[in-house]
Amino acid sequence: MARLVLLRHGESQWNLENRFTGWVDVPLSLRGVQEAKNSGDKLRGFTFDRAFTSVLIRANDTLRLVLEAIGQTKIPIEKDKALNERLYGELQGLNKAETAKKYGEDQVKIWRRSFDVRPPGGESLKDTADRVLPYYETKIKPYLLKGETILIAAHGNSLRALVMQLEQLSKEQVLELNIPTGVPLLYELDSSGKVLSHRYL
Repeated sequence: MARLVLLRHGESQWNLENRFTGWVDVPLSLRGVQEAKNSGDKLRGFTFDRAFTSVLIRANDTLRLVLEAIGQTKIPIEKDKALNERLYGELQGLNKAETAKKYGEDQVKIWRRSFDVRPPGGESLKDTADRVLPYYETKIKPYLLKGETILIAAHGNSLRALVMQLEQLSKEQVLELNIPTGVPLLYELDSSGKVLSHRYL
């Protein structure tokens, strides 16, 4: 049986400031650092064969802090922009409350929570899934089919896209899905890659 742990990075400075972050390389907040360390505490019983992360520092630092906490800093790590957060385009850097005042709350909710509507100059969740899922299928799933234990440290929307696939969620169901920062989500998979169980740790 393979095990896959998905971990959304700890709170970033822009999460704290309620800004759209996207691909802007924003560091963890002090709380985010602590969330990453707490995740490490929850993962002490695991032995990971390898890890995957985006190219963004908030995910990289979360992964580093977790691996330091569990004493597994020597495992293979692959970084790829395919696991980056959703690109928010012209909204990046803007305060979410101010953006709602400017464009209207309904429009901002559509940009944030619809499946296939893009914000100006950005990606929809569908666009994000279109890069995350092929990467998962070609680069990560083969190791799971060998029975390995894998850790992915990434972002709210890149992980939502992956959870949608793993749990066979509909477009409507995924809109209600919210993955908290710094809380490991464990999947156990059979030899074909089918999910047997999942739970937050």
